[in-house]
Amino acid sequence: MPGERGEAAVGLFGPIVTTDALFGATSGSAWIQAMLDAEAALARAEESLGVIPAGSAAAIERSCVSDLFDIDALGRAARLGGNPVIPLARELGTKVGGPAAEWVHWGATSQDILDTASMLIAARATSLIDTDLTALCEACAELCERHRSTLMVGRTLLQHALPITFGLKAAGWLASASEGRAALRAVRRRLPVQLGGAAGTLASLGERGTDVTEAMAASLGLAAPPLPWHTNRTVVAELAAVLGMLAGIGSKIAWDVALLMQTEVAEAFEPAAAGRGGSSTLPHKRDPVGA
Repeated sequence: MPGERGEAAVGLFGPIVTTDALFGATSGSAWIQAMLDAEAALARAEESLGVIPAGSAAAIERSCVSDLFDIDALGRAARLGGNPVIPLARELGTKVGGPAAEWVHWGATSQDILDTASMLIAARATSLIDTDLTALCEACAELCERHRSTLMVGRTLLQHALPITFGLKAAGWLASASEGRAALRAVRRRLPVQLGGAAGTLASLGERGTDVTEAMAASLGLAAPPLPWHTNRTVVAELAAVLGMLAGIGSKIAWDVALLMQTEVAEAFEPAAAGRGGSSTLPHKRDPVGA
């Protein structure tokens, strides 16, 4: 299969630390498809505004299927230009063929397609994360209700303090997870399409440059930026900050569970399942592997 060798190591270790859905949404195949989706959306936008001939977009879109491309070959070819868009656009034009091939990648530069693809990957991945956060919030809310009167030891600096309820602890998890989800949704709405052309002026699109950008953004479900953001990476930094915050929120909950699962404490446990939390040499162990 194309790309199978290139993803072998990731395929072995990746599933340990993520879900199948998120693993797939950020795979090499997903990146190729995101770049092809950007090329197809560009062609649709340009055709709708009369920038390229009628019928060209459909011909281009028919070849915008990741299974038609060899991931490993594109990766190796990318060494010469520093990014995979150059060989991808060239190969896409070959696959399209005929008069429509002339309009593949029209008016765009490599960074337009790569940045747009990165925003598509981010949008699709964060949608999955949002779903998981919603499930986390619902689970925490259920624990709040069920254990609103369940007494436990309160601790400060890991030492016994005053009594609290487990419901209160779960409420703390719920509050942080809810705030994190709101922050993720806010930045997700701002993820922009990228279209600037060779020097960020959209010169090859004439007076329709802004219109093409807006139509392309609408087609992909991304925001339309006021200007190309080739050198303005604030939204990338914002996304990284929110994901870092979410990692911290998850880490807090995970460490709470791990500490409460200690043999000497034994106040909370992860769900039991065959093979979960076991040891290859110590059958009595129940490790907090989820945490």
